[in-house]
Amino acid sequence: MPEVTTSVGWGVLHLFCKLTSAAYRADVLAAVEATVDDDHQVLTVAVLGHKADVGFMALGPDLWRLRNLQTQLQKAGLKVVNSYVSMTEVSEYAPDLPAEMKTPRLYPQLPPEGKQAFCFYPMSKRRDAVGEGSGNWFTLPYDTRRELMYNHGKSGRRFRGRILQVVTGSTGVDDFEWGVTLFGEHLDDLKDVVYTMRYDEASAIYGEFGTFYTGLLADAPTVLDRIGLC
Repeated sequence: MPEVTTSVGWGVLHLFCKLTSAAYRADVLAAVEATVDDDHQVLTVAVLGHKADVGFMALGPDLWRLRNLQTQLQKAGLKVVNSYVSMTEVSEYAPDLPAEMKTPRLYPQLPPEGKQAFCFYPMSKRRDAVGEGSGNWFTLPYDTRRELMYNHGKSGRRFRGRILQVVTGSTGVDDFEWGVTLFGEHLDDLKDVVYTMRYDEASAIYGEFGTFYTGLLADAPTVLDRIGLC
């Protein structure tokens, strides 16, 4: 089957699953291994809390390949309880980035070494009723939005080395406008960066957030061992 791709960057698929009585370890591992190649990556996460047991973040150019991972995981007895579809992108507020800074955003190489704490959440910009004091991001002039996002990014850069943030675009393909995936060495690194950046005007006034999924990143066999799929 011919590839279906994005015109720029990669497709990204987050899958959050629960174990069922039909779950079969060898088939789950086979599904992951069959997806990974030089261009496609699959990260596996042991999810903390009741929302899911295991999470997968798959990214690469071929959307059929990502969809096949979903199919094979379901055939292996996992129940997908939530998912998110997005694409790697370069922000419209940073059009002049040099190539060496654009490449990691469009083609990230994951997982980051030494960062096993994982968090994913979707977010959008608020679009309240138009009027003075409203929180409608999309009625702001471009230069104002760009300045707000510059300050937001400045806050994030304080966590360089502690946090790797992968922001992917989902306008028109899922319920929110972006997916945010965070990787940290410690769980409180994740808390600190989200808490700090929520005070920026771009988030405090204009940010809307979806469900958070938090977990521990490891290779697929380790994750399956830890969640009891032995």
